[in-house]
Amino acid sequence: MINTQDVLETIQMIREENLDIRTVTLGVSLWDCVSEDVGRLCDRIYDKITRRAEHLVEAGQEIEKKYGIPIVNKRVSVTPVSLIGGDASPEGYLKIAQALQRAADAVGVNFLGGFSALVQKGMTVGADRLISVIPEALAETRNICSSVNVASTKAGINMDAVARMGRVIKRAAYLTREEQSIGCAKLVVFANVPEDNPFMAGAFCGVGEPEAAVNVGVSGPGVVASAIRRAGDCDLSALAEVIKKTAFKITRVGQLVASEAARRLDVPFGIVDLSLAPTPAVGDSVAYILEEMGLESCGAHGTTAALAMLNDAVKKGGVMASSHVGGLSGAFIPVSEDAGMIAAAERGALTLEKLEAMTAVCSVGLDMIAVPGDTPEEVISGIIADEISIGVANTKTTAVRLIPAYGKAAGESVSFGGLLGRAPVMPLNSYSPAKFIRRGGRIPAPIHSLKN
Repeated sequence: MINTQDVLETIQMIREENLDIRTVTLGVSLWDCVSEDVGRLCDRIYDKITRRAEHLVEAGQEIEKKYGIPIVNKRVSVTPVSLIGGDASPEGYLKIAQALQRAADAVGVNFLGGFSALVQKGMTVGADRLISVIPEALAETRNICSSVNVASTKAGINMDAVARMGRVIKRAAYLTREEQSIGCAKLVVFANVPEDNPFMAGAFCGVGEPEAAVNVGVSGPGVVASAIRRAGDCDLSALAEVIKKTAFKITRVGQLVASEAARRLDVPFGIVDLSLAPTPAVGDSVAYILEEMGLESCGAHGTTAALAMLNDAVKKGGVMASSHVGGLSGAFIPVSEDAGMIAAAERGALTLEKLEAMTAVCSVGLDMIAVPGDTPEEVISGIIADEISIGVANTKTTAVRLIPAYGKAAGESVSFGGLLGRAPVMPLNSYSPAKFIRRGGRIPAPIHSLKN
């Protein structure tokens, strides 16, 4: 039975606390598009996406109107392109990226993810060629997102791929230098990448996914912060219960939208991602949640413990509210997309090292962090290696989305607008890991990976 109080609470969450559906993402398999002829492959990709996602935006708008729930983004994710591009030339992979952009334009989505490669244990010809043109693909398209999985707990860390991604990120920054190096904001490096993530830039339709499926991500940091504020000066056990109950309500909204979208599009409901996804809007911040819990500033000693408790409570509350949970599921800490994180970084309370510690207990990693444009590629690779090792050692997803802001120094900032927000350029340790990175090879999987 519908409870009137629950309805009124949900209305308040939407109107006053920034509750929204961050994204309805339609995963589309491209396995049946494979062709040795790149032109035919591009045509099949365009036809498949536009056929499957033809009504995605329309369905999202109808759900918004019916339930009064804002759906901020409608997105598409596809099979990792390196798996269906085969031995296409680098120029062929660029043509595929352009075909994806045409398809994104045709169906009206804001991002399309899946210009991706899985290289945790080594590179195929296709992965090698796709990675070689990622910077050009991101510079020549507006809405295409790319990801590369360089490690897993089972395989260890492919340090050759880590070293290469440092070079790729630097080139992407240079090629989009006139746009604040925004190409890097559309590229993420993963460990233990999930196959059903609805959030960009890391979304793709994994090899175990169906022909098409709807995956939904919910945004609710403002709702959680308000609930903590209302709870007052209670102990942490009571506060965890407050967060769990709030996460349940937020996730039920996601479950409703996901089920309705799946019905309208006549595809399976995939998952609801339990992640708390912040925005640059005041009040819609994970950092503000941590400060409501009692920290003077996000980044203070105790931040990692507070974030660990938040992440755990969100998962415990959310998992009971949806029949299928997946993706990343936890709390995002993207610096440029979170007003509280931006403020904490600008006042010096939040450093890259503290963010790295926080990623051991949250759902993603070093996300949307601007660093000086003259940062050497080996330092970028070292940052990637550090973060990826946390994911491998802890059997969790971690990721890196760094923006070496061309022409910018520490203390300056770059602005991307919209949900990508504004990033203060953070200082880095000046000592070099170049010799370590140049060793190459693979860091072996941890002993706890041997579970069979």
